[in-house]
Amino acid sequence: MTIEQMKKKKLELGLTAEMIADQSGVPVSTVRKIFSGATKAPRKLTIDAIAKVLNSAGEAGHNHGEDASGYHHGAAYKQIESIPESVKEPSADYGISPRQKKPHTLKDYYALPEERRAELIDGVFYDMAAPSLRHQSILLSLAIQFREYIKEHNQACEVYIAPCDVRLDKDDYTMVQPDLFVICGEYDRNAVCYEGAPDLAIEILSPATRSKDMLLKLFKYQQAGVREYWIVDPKFNKVTVHYFDTEEYDPKQYSFKDVVPIEISGRKCNIDFTKI
Repeated sequence: MTIEQMKKKKLELGLTAEMIADQSGVPVSTVRKIFSGATKAPRKLTIDAIAKVLNSAGEAGHNHGEDASGYHHGAAYKQIESIPESVKEPSADYGISPRQKKPHTLKDYYALPEERRAELIDGVFYDMAAPSLRHQSILLSLAIQFREYIKEHNQACEVYIAPCDVRLDKDDYTMVQPDLFVICGEYDRNAVCYEGAPDLAIEILSPATRSKDMLLKLFKYQQAGVREYWIVDPKFNKVTVHYFDTEEYDPKQYSFKDVVPIEISGRKCNIDFTKI
């Protein structure tokens, strides 16, 4: 089984990296790196162990379901789907529904009117309202500090800010626009969008995106292989750092009075939120 075939199987079965790691004995950080493409040449024993889990789950029909509309949902995604309607983000009013029979694709995304800004997540459009002045002020300050530290420490990374498309899962059903994201290593700088999972992503919460950023995007970024995810909350002056590139996943919380370390830099770089 090739890695591409395993990715497709994992998506069809709705298995998370944690589930695969638990059943295969492969460290969860290794599983994430393989599916994100960070590990280019994994060991055969590792691939065989993961493939065995995927094949066994497929034969047993494990975590593979289909609702009445014919739209497939994995187990982990169902956890998000079970959140009460009152805290779920409404999809954009394009005459579609999260449970429609045929999910939207990138073809539909590129066909949207130019004046409408939306994200496509698992075949569903989510409208994006214009950000507030404070949101943009925070974003600009963060981008400046990130660029300064990347240059100062001679890191082989680049920082980008929204609106900039990220084809997170490298499929036809998801295109997101993180407020800020960092890419390290080689990639196509002339592409119309970034293909795959950035090394670091940041979302600045607003009333219109709060639950989507804290729940749906947290799940999507983790499963896609994003190594580090920051949720910046201007309402409560808090920063939550999710560092996924470790076997001991433990989100850290900071305030706007703190200096927040960038985990993917080995904590060599920091963002001073007193300057935000």
